[in-house]
Amino acid sequence: QLQASGGGLVQVGGCLRLSCAARTFSIYGMGWFRQAPGKEREFVAAIDWSGSTTNHADSVKGRFTISRDNAKNTLYLQMNSLKPEDTAVYYCALKWGRQRPGIRDYEYEYWGQGTLVTVSS
Repeated sequence: QLQASGGGLVQVGGCLRLSCAARTFSIYGMGWFRQAPGKEREFVAAIDWSGSTTNHADSVKGRFTISRDNAKNTLYLQMNSLKPEDTAVYYCALKWGRQRPGIRDYEYEYWGQGTLVTVSS
């Protein structure tokens, strides 16, 4: 259902754009989560079906931007000013419905396979 891509190795201060292709024609909100080595999975950002309402974790606010292109069934996460603590496997997730999903991972019904982002100093 969900295919995440765009991860890689980047230097501190660099940028990456993650993509998540959704193979569905239903209405859904989406989110990004990440999991660093030895840590629990944490919320990064979420967006509603129309793309008009977003939410970003405080740790990424002002640096990351979630967006979507419904014509392409694709979710994006633009990541700027990357820091070593952003190193993690990033997952996209889907929740059926028009509303913006919350920050809890159990709210989401489908998950992508993850893409690794490594920020080197």
